[in-house]
Amino acid sequence: MSDNENNVSKLPAMAMEDIPVARADAKRIVALVREKGRVSGYKLSDGNIVSKEDGVRLAKDGGIRGVGVAKRKGSEYLKSVPDGSENNNLGSLPSVTQ
Repeated sequence: MSDNENNVSKLPAMAMEDIPVARADAKRIVALVREKGRVSGYKLSDGNIVSKEDGVRLAKDGGIRGVGVAKRKGSEYLKSVPDGSENNNLGSLPSVTQ
């Protein structure tokens, strides 16, 4: 792999402010909670639903695996950590209403 290809593959991870280390008991996000088309929270693998803000705090504390924290317009949100699989990207997950 060339240096240029290697750098391009690192871009999604570089866009994140933090990629927390998940604890052994960390949950996975299994669905996105949407309100008026916008993500307002996350449904976790244990069935709990958390707000977007609580999800960010939980991820920073190592409670959610496979995600990093990014920031846009002053607001933090979660993004999938690139792993080469499209199936587990947050954008590929089903949506639920709270």
